[in-house]
Amino acid sequence: SLENLPAEDALLENASQSNESDNTSTDQSPEPPAPLKETSFSIGLQVVFPFLLAGFGTVAAGMVLDIVQHWTVFTEVSEVFILVPALLGLKGNLEMTLASRLSTAANIGHMDTAKDMWKMIMGNLALIQVQATVVGFLASIAAVIFGWIPEGHFRLGHAVLLCASSVATAFIASLLLGIIMIGVIVASRKVGINPDNVATPIAASLGDLITLSLVSFYRTEYNDYANPLVCAVFVAMCPLWVLIARKIPSTREVLYSGWEPVIIAMAISSVGGLILDKTVTNPNFAGMAVFTPVINGVGGNLVAVQASRISTYLHMNGLPMGDPNPTPRKCPTPCTSFFGSTVNSRSARVLFLLVAPGHLVFLYTINSLRGGHTTLTPIFITFYLTAALLQVMILLYLADWMVHWMWGRGMDPDNFSIPYLTALGDLLGTGFLALCFHMRWFIGDRDSNVGN
Repeated sequence: SLENLPAEDALLENASQSNESDNTSTDQSPEPPAPLKETSFSIGLQVVFPFLLAGFGTVAAGMVLDIVQHWTVFTEVSEVFILVPALLGLKGNLEMTLASRLSTAANIGHMDTAKDMWKMIMGNLALIQVQATVVGFLASIAAVIFGWIPEGHFRLGHAVLLCASSVATAFIASLLLGIIMIGVIVASRKVGINPDNVATPIAASLGDLITLSLVSFYRTEYNDYANPLVCAVFVAMCPLWVLIARKIPSTREVLYSGWEPVIIAMAISSVGGLILDKTVTNPNFAGMAVFTPVINGVGGNLVAVQASRISTYLHMNGLPMGDPNPTPRKCPTPCTSFFGSTVNSRSARVLFLLVAPGHLVFLYTINSLRGGHTTLTPIFITFYLTAALLQVMILLYLADWMVHWMWGRGMDPDNFSIPYLTALGDLLGTGFLALCFHMRWFIGDRDSNVGN
C-alpha cells in the first residue's frame, strides 16, 4: 500500500529513478514504495482534526486549572503553580518525543514486523518511565528553589509534597500517554495515515487533562510516611526500567545521551511556571489560569508536528547525520521558512493558518462553558490572538532552523528538538499571556468577572 509521507519534489524523482534501476536487479530486496507528494490540502486535512481534538483537551485542562487554582493545595502551596508548566511540558519532553521517534521508525520500516514493533514498544516505554521519574523529581526541586528564593524560607513539608506529587504525576501520566501514543502510531500505519500528522497532537489531547487531574488530587494534609514512601517506590523502580531500555539499541543510545534536552526543557518550562505563579496569585489576573494550558498546548502541538515532519523528511532523504561533507545550508529566513516551495514550507503555512481560527473556537468554547474569570472583550481577543500568532510564528521558524542544525551535527532531531521547542513554547506562551493581562489592565480593559 502507498504511504502518505512528506518528501520534496526532487526527492520523489530521485526515488522513482532509484526504484526503476533497482528493479533491474533481482538479488536485492524490494524497496519500499516511493512516498506520495503531500499538498497543502492533504496536510491540513490530516492535521486539523487531531489539532482540534488536542485543542479541546487543552480547553478541558484549562477549565480544570481554573477550578483547582482555588483549592487548598494551590492556595497554601503556591509552588504547585511552578510545577504545572514543567509537568504539562513532559508531554513535549517525553510523549511527543516518543511519538516523533516511533513515527520515524514506522515510516522508514523499522516497525513492520511484530518482533521489531514489540522491541521498540517495550524499550521506549521503559525509557520514558526512567525519564519521567528523574525529570519529575528535578522539576519538584526547581519548584522548591524558585519558591524559596523570593520568600527566603524553606518548608520541608511543602518540599516533600511537591516531590511526591511531581514524581507520581509524571510517572502515571507518561505511562498512560505512552500506551495511547503507541496505539495511535500503529493504527495510523495500518490505515495509511502519516503518523507525523496525527500522533503528536493526540499526545496532547489528553496529556494536559490527565496531568492536571493527577497533580490536583494531592492535599496539604501531610503524612509523615505516605509522601516519602511514594518518592521511594517510584525511584526504586528506575533500575528495572533502565535494564529494559538498555536491551534495545535504539533506546540505549537515548538512555545515555537524551538527558540534556529533557532537563534543560524542564528548567525552561519552570521559568514559565514562575511567571504563572506570580501572575495567577494576583487576584486581578486570576483569569489567566484557564488560558495558559490552551495557548501553551496549541503552540507546542503545532511546532511538534512541524519538527516531527522535518525530522522524518531528513531521515527519508538518506543524508547521514553529521555528514563530514554536508551541503552548505544558510540560516533560514522567515520568508524561506514560510513562503518557500518545499513541503516543509507548505506545512508551516498550513499550521500557522490554523492558529487564529483554532484559538477563536477554543475561546468561544471557554466562554460558552462560563470558564475563567475573564470577559472576552474585543481588546482582550486582539491581544490574545496577537500573542498566539507571534508565539507560533517564532516556534515554527525555530523548528526549521533547529532540526536542520541538529541533523548537521549528528544529533537525531526526534530525540533532541521537540523538548526544546515545546519548552520554549511554554515560556513564550506564558510570558506573552501574562503581558496581555498586564497591558489590558493598564489600559483599563479590566475583568468584570474577578472574584466570581
